[in-house]
Amino acid sequence: MKKLLTFLLSIILIVTLTACSASTSQVANTSDLTAPAAVPLAASSTPISADYASDDLAVNVDSATATVIRLEGGSISVTGSGVNVDGTVATVGAAGVYSIQGVLNDGQIVVDTQDAETVTLLLNGADITYSTGAPLYIANAEKVVLTLADGTQNTVTDGTTYAALDESGEPNAAIFSHDDLTINGGGALTVTANYNNGIASKDDLKIVGGILTINAVNDGLKGKDSVSIKDGVITINSGADGIQSTNVDEAEKGYILIEGGSLNITSALDGIQAATRLQIDGGTFAITSGGGAVNNSSSGGGMWGDTSQTSESAKGLKAGTDLLITAGAFTINSADDSLHSNATLTIDGGGFQVASGDDGLHANASLTINGGEIDLTQSYEAIESALITINGGTIHVVASDDGINAGGGADGSSVNGRPGQNEFAAGSYYVYINGGYLYVDAGGDGLDSNGSFEMTGGTVIVNGPTNNGNGPLDYNGTFNISGGFLLAVGSSGMAQAPSNSSSQYSILYNFDAAQAAGTLIHIQTQSGEEILTFAPAKAYQSVVLSSPQLANGMTYVVYSGGSSSGANVDGLYSGGIYTPGT
Repeated sequence: MKKLLTFLLSIILIVTLTACSASTSQVANTSDLTAPAAVPLAASSTPISADYASDDLAVNVDSATATVIRLEGGSISVTGSGVNVDGTVATVGAAGVYSIQGVLNDGQIVVDTQDAETVTLLLNGADITYSTGAPLYIANAEKVVLTLADGTQNTVTDGTTYAALDESGEPNAAIFSHDDLTINGGGALTVTANYNNGIASKDDLKIVGGILTINAVNDGLKGKDSVSIKDGVITINSGADGIQSTNVDEAEKGYILIEGGSLNITSALDGIQAATRLQIDGGTFAITSGGGAVNNSSSGGGMWGDTSQTSESAKGLKAGTDLLITAGAFTINSADDSLHSNATLTIDGGGFQVASGDDGLHANASLTINGGEIDLTQSYEAIESALITINGGTIHVVASDDGINAGGGADGSSVNGRPGQNEFAAGSYYVYINGGYLYVDAGGDGLDSNGSFEMTGGTVIVNGPTNNGNGPLDYNGTFNISGGFLLAVGSSGMAQAPSNSSSQYSILYNFDAAQAAGTLIHIQTQSGEEILTFAPAKAYQSVVLSSPQLANGMTYVVYSGGSSSGANVDGLYSGGIYTPGT
């Protein structure tokens, strides 16, 4: 009986305690908040606006008045004007509408005009193969609109070598344009690029509609100045990037804007890569890059085993400056980071099912989550940036290392200069949690900052490490909490609680020995009011709880084990009746 009384006394926590020591419990509070104010609810840059002209959207082409280009196996015939035929090469020399139909075994369609008007090419059941160059080559034009006639199947296929290339190595795509190129219509187009890229434009590439299937040994879709996708069903299998923009010299160019459509991308390197900004406002995405998360850096599989590719990466979504997602449904399985920005990453909405061989979400400078449903099932580090702000959303992450990491210098997961190495912006490192729901399952630190934390709201549940070399919470500065619900369990060797400078109370309790996974933690007031009932997903020895329910001068009792009849969401029980354990 004496031993039982001693144990019961040891687990009664009086919240007027303020000192932090090697004892089994800690309660912290103060009325002073010293951390800087949280960053605002705002996107990192001005959103990209769609810029579609009337001829981009017009698909009701009058084929009856168009010049007809008939492909007849080993020859070409023309009805109408504006086309010059030389053997199996047809050159469009004037603006207008041209209907292309039939099969061309080894030949080329060239557009070369000086007009300041649009050339519309209506693919009306065309099958074009050219073994020594780009089957569809836009050498010069103000603009070309490639319309896929409703209900038609069209194919473009090139060879493995090109005979005539300029000093820059172009044309280098099965469909290649030096000028603006738009694809629209309700038909289907299959592009097989055996030499290099699938569809490429040196200016703006726009896809308004159609069913596109692109198989390319290099990049699938490529626009130097921009790539804009309004709608369509697009399937890409590429030996390099799935979709790419390349202009890094002009700040207003080099972007990718996707507003809708269905994209299924399997790429050896990045799924979608923008030289500057990448903005997604809708659509459905299924992206597998670099063979998927199974080819992670620790396995040495895929690109990680090829030291010749140290300048390449196999990310899902990648932006050179800003990555902004406002809506969309995403399934991403990437060998490298799933969502990556060299500067800022902002998520305002969307649904994400993500598995990563490296980081789940990474931004070198700042990462903001304002909304969305994020389910990250595999990663090295889940959410990583120099500055992390969570204002909303429902987020579930699994990480073999840190769940949240605000760090500086080179990314620790990018040792030995392996491909896709991540860098951080220099300066202060902060994590702000102002709202939303965050669930973390981490093999390393649960929440980690090389600087400080500021929590004003939201719900955070952390199932942290089982080894004592990491902690459920890890920070070098302060962890100020003034609102919200924080629960972090894991090993006790490096366990930290929120700072004494916080205005909301916290409890840190360390058990004498590790508790088995699933063993309930129950905290209640001395009068029996439930404060917490939780079933950790892994073995644990420390518990950190901060809640508005904790009050000064109250006495709390901690129970281990037992059972609850309440509803269980992510291990947290609500409602029901708790049957006491020890």
